[in-house]
This record gives sequence, structure tokens and C-alpha cells, in this order.
Amino acid sequence: QVRLVESGGGLVQPGGSLRLSCVASGSIFSIYVMGWYRQAPGKQRDLVATITSGGNTNYADSVKGRFTISRDNTKNTVYLQMNSLKPEDTAVYYCNQQKSPNIAYWGQGTQVTVSS
Repeated sequence: QVRLVESGGGLVQPGGSLRLSCVASGSIFSIYVMGWYRQAPGKQRDLVATITSGGNTNYADSVKGRFTISRDNTKNTVYLQMNSLKPEDTAVYYCNQQKSPNIAYWGQGTQVTVSS
């Protein structure tokens, strides 16, 4: 069974940086689109960024220029480098693997808190 495990969350000050990691197992990692989503209390889960097997990326407007998604297929890992963090970036961040249009897998989430 596919398993996704996120790590790297924590408490950072506004303007700081953080790197999230997601390790995947139980699938042929290199062929799937991977993504990062986030969900703040009382809000829906929103797209942050995606990356295809070929390395094409897509970002939410709110994070463009500040966040970078990347993947290392030799390590079955996708990363999210977050710079110039703002309080509004505070959320639980989830890793996603889109196996097919009707089948997606999610990690357990990692908390990111941006506060003074």
C-alpha cells in the first residue's frame, strides 16, 4: 500500500525559511505527479504546488517566488522549500500522490507555524 510520510514542519519567525520533505513508499514513485497542499483551521485544503514526473511545476499565486517544489526520484522524496514565510502560511501541510484521476494518496500532515 502507498504510504507518504511528511517531515520538517515547525515554528518559524516571519521572514524565515523551512524545508519540508515527503518520503513515498509502496509505488513506482518516479511516474506520478506529486504535490503539496495545506489546510488552516476552519478552511479547505488548498493546493500549494505540484511537480510532474518530468519536473514541470505549478504554484499557487500566494506562494510564487517564495516556495520551490522539487523531487529526487532516487530517494522517493519530494521537497518544499519555503522562504520569506508569512503568518498566513501557517497551516498543516500535506503531501499528495496522484496515482490516477480517481485515486490519490495523502500523508498525515506536518504543522507549519509562522509567528513572532
